[in-house]
Amino acid sequence: MQQVDHLTTTPEAPPRGSSGAFVWVRKNLFGSIFSSILTLVICGLIIWFVPSLVEWALIKAVWPGAGADACRAASGEGACWAVIGDKWRLIIFGRYPFDEHWRPTLAMLVLMGTVLVSCDRRFWSARLIVVWILGMLVFLWLMGGGFGLTSVPTGLWGGLPLTMMLAFFGMVVAFPLAILLALGRRSSLPLIKVVSVVYIELIRGVPLISLLFMGSFLLPLFMPAGTTIDAVLRAQIAIILFQAAYLAETIRGGLQALPKGQSEAADALALGYWKTQLLIVLPQALKISIPPIVGSLISLFKDTSLVAIVSLSDLLLSMRQAMGDPVWRPFFVEAFLFIMLIYWAFCFSMSKYSQYLERTLETGHRRR
Repeated sequence: MQQVDHLTTTPEAPPRGSSGAFVWVRKNLFGSIFSSILTLVICGLIIWFVPSLVEWALIKAVWPGAGADACRAASGEGACWAVIGDKWRLIIFGRYPFDEHWRPTLAMLVLMGTVLVSCDRRFWSARLIVVWILGMLVFLWLMGGGFGLTSVPTGLWGGLPLTMMLAFFGMVVAFPLAILLALGRRSSLPLIKVVSVVYIELIRGVPLISLLFMGSFLLPLFMPAGTTIDAVLRAQIAIILFQAAYLAETIRGGLQALPKGQSEAADALALGYWKTQLLIVLPQALKISIPPIVGSLISLFKDTSLVAIVSLSDLLLSMRQAMGDPVWRPFFVEAFLFIMLIYWAFCFSMSKYSQYLERTLETGHRRR
């Protein structure tokens, strides 16, 4: 046999002028006349707006520790961050007893720890259910009291802990219900399919605020005399039912995106219905549905502000109650910016985790 010499070649650099920062700017920012005009307009707005914003928010701002008089003196020139320093505990914790603020703080840390554990793929098994059950129980114990802690009625719960509870508890409980509804809507059994379709279309046909009103004002009318349901529990159930209907359609979209060959291969292996769904169909469908599922969670986190209509002091209402103080009332803009940053931090983190999951679970479904 002839011996073939393998020639080694050294990679050559790309032609001069075909790469680099200047080429990227010219291609993406000045690629056409319209793009060039738009780039110049945006740059002009940035040059005009950013220095004024920095001057107002940082240079001439009144920082925590100063009084309301200093803020009035700087009114119109600098931000009054002193209002955050004075009212941040009322904004974050609402009407929760002041001396017990360590409890909602610890409860939020427990809930965030549970969420972070859920983000670790090593815990994606049946034990994650146990983690969430324990996390929920500890959260409720810290917030409500009992077993050695002073009892705090749910009417005093508020602020960020209540917002986190309604959003994360709502999503965790609604998720398995949504999976059952999505499978039920695709079921070949007429009764199960009809029940699933009626539920999904009925709930999706009304706004969340309607369910909150029904749970808070209409449901007690049908209860036996002397029977009451906690207001926070009613709002939580309404959020769960609402979110489950929307998530069901999201998951059904992922199920329909899978080729029939997946189910047919499972049938060829003599797998039963539930094994096929749990081991083959649902893992792929949920992976495809990651972006809309996270989008639903982000929307739910922001929609929790609607519970203020049924007199629950979420983060937004707690801020408005804190700004009821006439001394600090003129500086409501800074308070709104403060809670805006809190909402943004949560939503941005969820969005980045969604992108991380899409990259790590990528197996060819995403278009490039």
